[in-house]
Amino acid sequence: MPAIAASSALSRLRILDFSRVRAGPSCVRQFADFGADVIKIESPPGVDPNENMGGPRDGPDMQNLHRNKRGMTLNLKLPQSREVLTRLVKTADVVVENYRPDVKSRLGIDYESLAKINPRIILASISGFGQDGPYRDRPGFDQIAQGMSGIMSVTGAPGEGPMRVGCAVADVGAGLFAALGIMTALLEREHSGRGQWVQSSLLQAGIALLDFQAARYTMKGEVPAQVGNDHPTSMPTSAYQTKDGYINVAASGDGMWTRICQLFGREDLAADERFKSNELRAKNRAALNAEMNKALATRSSAEWIEALNKIGVPCGPIYKMDQVFADPQVKHLGVAAEVNHPRLGRYRILNQAVKLSRTPATLKTATPEIGQHTQEILRELEYSDAEITRLRAQGVV
Repeated sequence: MPAIAASSALSRLRILDFSRVRAGPSCVRQFADFGADVIKIESPPGVDPNENMGGPRDGPDMQNLHRNKRGMTLNLKLPQSREVLTRLVKTADVVVENYRPDVKSRLGIDYESLAKINPRIILASISGFGQDGPYRDRPGFDQIAQGMSGIMSVTGAPGEGPMRVGCAVADVGAGLFAALGIMTALLEREHSGRGQWVQSSLLQAGIALLDFQAARYTMKGEVPAQVGNDHPTSMPTSAYQTKDGYINVAASGDGMWTRICQLFGREDLAADERFKSNELRAKNRAALNAEMNKALATRSSAEWIEALNKIGVPCGPIYKMDQVFADPQVKHLGVAAEVNHPRLGRYRILNQAVKLSRTPATLKTATPEIGQHTQEILRELEYSDAEITRLRAQGVV
């Protein structure tokens, strides 16, 4: 099995994946799902004191992040591993790592070392705070980045203190920005013939994901505050209570606001001076939300969702996770897909979120066992069976 044929889109590429936990694997998953030959390189069992950082190997996190890859072991702490690493790098297009910045140099996977072996190589480094600067050597973690980027300062209800977002947005954001950087570097390489060093960090990804919230400060000096479920600037956009629960309504712009007032039979609200413009509706959000909740409390969530969609006002239910995957549109999109694991059997994990019409991604194989493909990869690198036996005896693989 020279590679996993998840798709033909990126089958010409080989990615060496030294990454762990979430940010790096989120990056590499984009390439694995579209058919790149991704080799997940781990230390032999017992070598790395942090080998369980990504959670149990059989758990949902590892199985979701590392599908469509081949797995091999390599102890980069041993000098005997250098020859194996050199052969691997000569065959590769991209190396991805998310160690602390100083570690890669000790292990020989810094950009200067890799480029000497293969000038076309692209190294993607994902860190907590960047590859240089005063926080360079600090360990990074998603929640720390959420706090330092400002995400937690704008999340949650007013007066209730900072609140983290309920998913690893800085981790996943840093991984996806790195994947975009790699694709850009690959395209540039077609012209120059040379690789380069791609860098992303949890801190900068968190700030970038704030987008217009951060730009409100950089351009106008505005410091966004917590507004709970309300949109910071465009109202009425919030979670509103109905007769039997809650729904989200996002009525951006005067036209939608007018149509809502007509639906409610409350044209007086459209004429109310407090709500005449988006800026005024945002300023008077408490009074506006009170009127919205009063009107919406008269009918069920399902009735309001149908009525609001008919007049072109974005709205939707607020689901728990089981309800998400029971939704007919989620089922139609194929958001979850099934893989078959040799030990764990068949189970569903998240499908690739990007669709291509001609060369789509597929979930071809489950997360590999540790070192599952070591022997076949070494044979591809033209090691003999005797040499492979020697490498195993030395603890190199």
